[in-house]
Amino acid sequence: MNGMFFALLGASLATALAGIGSAKGVGSAAQTAMGVLSEDSSKFGKMLVLTLLPGTQGLYGFIVGFLILVSCGVLGGAMPTMGQGLAFCAASLAIGLGGLFSGIAQGKAAVSGIAMTAKDDANFSKGMVSVTLVEIYALLAFIVSLLVVIQIPSLKI
Repeated sequence: MNGMFFALLGASLATALAGIGSAKGVGSAAQTAMGVLSEDSSKFGKMLVLTLLPGTQGLYGFIVGFLILVSCGVLGGAMPTMGQGLAFCAASLAIGLGGLFSGIAQGKAAVSGIAMTAKDDANFSKGMVSVTLVEIYALLAFIVSLLVVIQIPSLKI
């Protein structure tokens, strides 16, 4: 028996969970931004930036999922052992869960930043800082998943 099932499960979890977090975050921010734009379309650029930021988690999850597929023989590489497959699955949880929760939290921060910017354009940078602070935790989860996934093919497990 090989670890292909668990490697594919890991790729799916990384991509799906982080994607759900981004979809919820971007969706919340977009709803608020559309309300602002219905009143003042000149704020489109600022609204777009704040709306896009929660989408990065889905991208991070996709990258980890893609690297797993490349490493486990689906898009190249060798068939993983059972230990490697379980390791791929475990590695995917950092960005999967980190992306899920940080995407939702970043969407909430973006909604607040959008509301602040709607009242006064001078508040845009304050909103950006707050939204970006949440991004740090998505990046940390991504880096952990990425570093582990890169090392798994060389592990003798």
